[in-house]
Amino acid sequence: MTNEPFENPISVDKTTDRPGLLEYAHSVGGALIKPEDKGKIKGRAVSAMREQTDLQLAQLYRQMQLLAEQATAIRNRVEVSERIYRAQMGFEPIVGHTYFFYERKDGTDVLSMIAPTEWGRVFPFRRCVATVKMMADHTWDVFYHDSEFSAE
Repeated sequence: MTNEPFENPISVDKTTDRPGLLEYAHSVGGALIKPEDKGKIKGRAVSAMREQTDLQLAQLYRQMQLLAEQATAIRNRVEVSERIYRAQMGFEPIVGHTYFFYERKDGTDVLSMIAPTEWGRVFPFRRCVATVKMMADHTWDVFYHDSEFSAE
């Protein structure tokens, strides 16, 4: 044997002791590593983020609309209820029962248990303003109403 020093045929510039940090494959069978366009990645991420937040904002907007409609319906029920409670009634209304709200010829209101079709030949009122049902909270749900019916 010769005591000649071993000379590595592979250049030191082409080897590394940390191949995982290379920007390219370090062996023939290594995975292809391509540098990514960071602007493209960020652009796609921002686009996806905007799409997701737009969907969430649209959902919140629909929920706000529903809440606004519910608040309007409650306010209308209160206004109708106040008008009904100002009307003449010769009985105590029962929760869950249907009644009929009429306007007399002199302009006063009356709540009745008798339907418009049950009065016979002579209808004693100017018009039937609404068909109403007393709710558990003592407001009135309006099933049918004359187009002119509105709370005063």
